Amino acid sequence: MSDDDTRQQHLFPASSRITRGGRVSSDAALTLSEVHKLFDATRLTQARSLAGRTKKWLAEELGVTPAAVSQYEMGTNRPRPDILPRLAQVLDVPLEFFLVGRPHGRLDASAAHFRSLRNTRAYQRAKAVSFTEQVWELVYALEKRVQLPPVDLPGFAGGEVEPGTALPRDPATAARALRAAWGLGTGPITHLIRRLEAHGIVVVTPPRDEDLSTVDAFSTSRLPRPVIVLTPNRTDDVYRHRFTAAHELAHLVLHGDTAPGDIAQEREADAFAAEFLTPKHSIASQLPGRADLNKLSALREVWGVSVHSLLYRCRELGLLSDSSASRAYIRLRKLDSTPGFGMPESLANFPGEQPALLSQGFSLASDHGLTINELARELAWTNAAVRRTIGESGQRPVLRLVTDEEWKNKDSERERVQAAR
Repeated sequence: MSDDDTRQQHLFPASSRITRGGRVSSDAALTLSEVHKLFDATRLTQARSLAGRTKKWLAEELGVTPAAVSQYEMGTNRPRPDILPRLAQVLDVPLEFFLVGRPHGRLDASAAHFRSLRNTRAYQRAKAVSFTEQVWELVYALEKRVQLPPVDLPGFAGGEVEPGTALPRDPATAARALRAAWGLGTGPITHLIRRLEAHGIVVVTPPRDEDLSTVDAFSTSRLPRPVIVLTPNRTDDVYRHRFTAAHELAHLVLHGDTAPGDIAQEREADAFAAEFLTPKHSIASQLPGRADLNKLSALREVWGVSVHSLLYRCRELGLLSDSSASRAYIRLRKLDSTPGFGMPESLANFPGEQPALLSQGFSLASDHGLTINELARELAWTNAAVRRTIGESGQRPVLRLVTDEEWKNKDSERERVQAAR
């Protein structure tokens, strides 16, 4: 008998089993010793990254050295069975999360395009990448049960770029070519996010998270489905949100076979997004020949892009000089709190710009018997993690019965308000 088996037998009776979260039960599936033997080092790295924690922090929580944690994650050593429950607890994952054998959409941080790479720290990128891996795992589980829209993205071939089928490398030309391929015409694009999803691109918005506060957006085409993640700090303004989505779409079609991080790629993505959302030959005749903010505000509602973007388009197309555009930007900043100019439009008012693929996929699967509990067991996640990823809050409306006395008081209050008017 090994030392590990001795420790486990000392801590738990032989009939004991491990439940989700590391608790001991007599009817669960695996012993601590079995989890120890089947421990997947990559899952520990993923769980730690999702928690936004350092190896040093985890070592202190476990009462081991940082070197020991490094060995766990490299696979040169495994955590002792008696450490495993604490490991699951501090990282907020079920103990089964660490088991080898489940599909794992492994993604290196160097394979993801980050909108604000220079402002994003390594641990934030690691957390974002681990979240994206989990998104793919959820998609994989759903696709075993429902048929999601097939990927329709020129050049994409299941996690890599297929030679000879990609769009032109020039950003504006590529934007026009993609519009033609998707049958979008030359006018404004409504419901951009739903259109991306209809072409098989997974778009998600993670819950608000302080660790991701400076991560504007990121995307990858290195998984079997292309994924775009739009963080909550991009959802306060629907126009910024749409432009960012088009920017990330550019990375998918232009830079899938190149290493991310080049500032030139960011400029190309902006040029693609501008042409994709506001084609030059369609919008040029509608743009004013001077910095008319009222006219640009009206065009904002038609084309679904910000006044700031339209001003940039005017300068780019030679309708405004640099000095005129600069003065207009100064005026616009002074009007930032004025509706119709710089004031943001909440994404909550635009259902077609909110991701729905995962939630609708789960809803369809649930019609055929799939439950949150079952999906969580299959993924080895908590129920809360499943709900967060598919976009469900898990909170139900609260029914509150009003007493006769309260109703009378409300009637009296309404009468006073009407009298005051």
